[in-house]
Parts: sequence; structure tokens; C-alpha cells
Amino acid sequence: MTIFLRTDRLVLREFTTADAELLVELDGDPEVMRHLTGGRPTPPEVVRHVTLPRILAHYRRAPGLGWWAAADQSSGRFLGWFEFRPLHDGDPREIELGYRLRRAAWGAGRATEGCQALIDKGFTALGVERVTANTMAVNTRSRRVMEKCGLRYVRTFHADWPEPIAGSEHGEVEYALTRREWHDRRAG
Repeated sequence: MTIFLRTDRLVLREFTTADAELLVELDGDPEVMRHLTGGRPTPPEVVRHVTLPRILAHYRRAPGLGWWAAADQSSGRFLGWFEFRPLHDGDPREIELGYRLRRAAWGAGRATEGCQALIDKGFTALGVERVTANTMAVNTRSRRVMEKCGLRYVRTFHADWPEPIAGSEHGEVEYALTRREWHDRRAG
């Protein structure tokens, strides 16, 4: 197992094929999937044969970028994942930030802690110039995580989803942070 990053409470590591059932469980929770699929679980065969292989293949593209399994630092228990991957294949300058955590990890600042650690690593060691993140406009908890990490609201947009879910009529929001903004915030 390759550990990518440690924080006070989290270990972020590469996924392995042995993590399939952890992802099946995560994507099977209707509350976890509420703002993604309207609460419909991802079919286990899709997780095993599409999602996990895509995650694993990404590690060969851009070193230090991809999806990271998140575990509790003290217990080793799987909490979910963080995404920190190029918007444009292999180009580390513009990165998409995301996360998906089990309900047991909600409300304790772990999403903010993991996102902030990835942002800091991206700007200090990975050549990142801009971090962007999207969520449903009605997903106030994720919007708050983005704001706590220093990302600023950029725009609201409406995507054409094949199966709209509750709240999608309000659109999606994009947040972003540039290296310059991150640097100025730390200096000031």
C-alpha cells in the first residue's frame, strides 16, 4: 500500500484491488449518493469493473494526482476518498478537487482537513496552478467545505443530466482557488 499523504487524523493512500468492497459499501449508501445520483446506489458490478479500474489506471498518468483512499489515522478504518486529479488529462496545472466520505466521517472536519492538505501539497509540490471543485447548488455542506479551504465561488451553471435529481433545478456551482490566491492568503 502506497501512502500519499498524512494529516493529523487522516492517511491518504493509493487504492488497491482489495478496496472494491469498501467502494461498493460507500457508493451503496443512499445518503452518501444523495447529491450525486439522488440516492440511487452505484451497482456493485459498476464499482468493481468500471470505477475501481479507472481509479487504479489514473495513478500511471500523473504522479501524485488521482483518487486517494482515506483512512482514520488512529484506527485505520476506511472513511472514503479524496479526488485530486487533472481536469485535462495529465496536465497538473488545473486540478479538480472532490471527496466522498462515509456518514460516520461527516461533521467532524475531515473533509476540510483532507481537502486542505491536498490543496497545500498541490501548490507546494505538484505544480498546480488552479484548483476547482463543483457541487450541486443545494449541497450547502460541500459548499462550506470549499469555502473553509479558501476556494471562492466562481459561477452557477446548469448541466444537462440524463436523469435530473431533486435540487438539480438550482444548478451546479463551481468554486476555485489559484496558486496566487493561496499564497496571498497564507502570507496575509
